[in-house]
Amino acid sequence: MISKQTANNFMRLLVFGLLLVTGCKQKNKNTAVVKSIEPEFSISERPIGTYQGSRITEYTISNPYGVALSFLNYGGTVTKLIVPDRNGQLGDVVLGFDSLSGYLQENNPYFGSIVGRYANRIAHARFQLDGHIYELAANNNGNSLHGGIKGFDKMIWEVERLKGDSSAKLTYHSKDGEEGYPGNLDVSVIYTLTANNEFRIEYSAVTDKATPLNLTNHSYFNLSGGEATTILSHELRIDADKFTEVDTLLIPTGNLAEVKGPMDFRNSKAVGKEIDQVRGGYDHNYVLNDQNGVLRNVATLYYAPNGRCMDVLTTEPGLQFYSGNFLDGTLTTTKKSQKYSMHGGLCLEAQHFPDSPNQPGFPNTILRPGKTYSQTTVYAFTVK
Repeated sequence: MISKQTANNFMRLLVFGLLLVTGCKQKNKNTAVVKSIEPEFSISERPIGTYQGSRITEYTISNPYGVALSFLNYGGTVTKLIVPDRNGQLGDVVLGFDSLSGYLQENNPYFGSIVGRYANRIAHARFQLDGHIYELAANNNGNSLHGGIKGFDKMIWEVERLKGDSSAKLTYHSKDGEEGYPGNLDVSVIYTLTANNEFRIEYSAVTDKATPLNLTNHSYFNLSGGEATTILSHELRIDADKFTEVDTLLIPTGNLAEVKGPMDFRNSKAVGKEIDQVRGGYDHNYVLNDQNGVLRNVATLYYAPNGRCMDVLTTEPGLQFYSGNFLDGTLTTTKKSQKYSMHGGLCLEAQHFPDSPNQPGFPNTILRPGKTYSQTTVYAFTVK
């Protein structure tokens, strides 16, 4: 006859065994689910040369679906962005070069780079801040463009691979007085490639002295993946009722003009439909609607022949639409020796307005000590 104690011990063992089996089954079930919803990413590195004694590396973030983002520690430069078309064919949708020498050539038009300290133009290469006049490099028709002679696009950035292998953090310390700008500035930019085929850029910065700051990425897009020589047939939508009116040197007049005729992209239309009516082509800052600092969809670019579609989401108040007007086919060592002629690619640069330090009516671009600059922009790729 089994004692009561023995019976109790047996029951405890039986219950424990059942819990163990159930737990193992549940664990296996959860493990299977995790594998199905957490795809694997990877980051690879490839040395491509040296610049002023520093090793230049190309980093590539890949997601499980073949989408890949490549960039350099030189200028944070995006060198490749591989995305599928409606038939699943992968293609590179940004202009660029086959070698480091291409990015180092004097007439490189900022292909794929981080531009700063101040993206876009500052009139007469000067501004006044807190009673002091600051002189900048006049590198664009007497004005300052994209941070000066040696802006952030030509600097070496520190790169840190982040946990999960879907993101990389780029950092740069800009010294007080660099290119004429005040304050020691510490900048951080995080590049992320998501499982939803989104290229996400998160900017942040702090300073020890008041300084103008306006950062953006200067990638040139052509969604044909190298098949079309221009972007004139691409269809574009921009959610903006106004743009910053400019003079002949592309410096804002201070007036916010209503979008009309060729400047109106509120409804999607071909880039080339009315471009001949715009002197010099498009190179204008659009005043985005719903300027509340919240990430929202502000533009859509579509290439009908292959179905690639790119949505632009940003927290910024402005979007510079540049139709590649100054590309002239003279760039060397381009990808597959392509001739990047006029309108070979376009830029959609999320940013603040040009010449804001000299335009009191524009949104403020002065970063002060104790404050943190932050900006998020997303290029999201789909097909239709």
